[in-house]
Amino acid sequence: MAPRYKFVELSTVTDETLEQAVNEWVARGWELDDIRFVVTEHSRRPAMAFVSFKRADAAATDADSAPQVIAAPDNDVE
Repeated sequence: MAPRYKFVELSTVTDETLEQAVNEWVARGWELDDIRFVVTEHSRRPAMAFVSFKRADAAATDADSAPQVIAAPDNDVE
């Protein structure tokens, strides 16, 4: 069976948002595949991250297919 992939976009990249995304989707049966960071030329800190997961089965639920964007509270420093 071909693997299924899941991509999660993080609009705010911190250790907490990465940890939350990985723990949430691994608990749902997905395996961490990769993390890609988007950086700007003005800052070394990532502006966004895309976290990819995969699994072998095709048993996805409606919750798995909902778009996921994790944002930090408004008072965070960019």
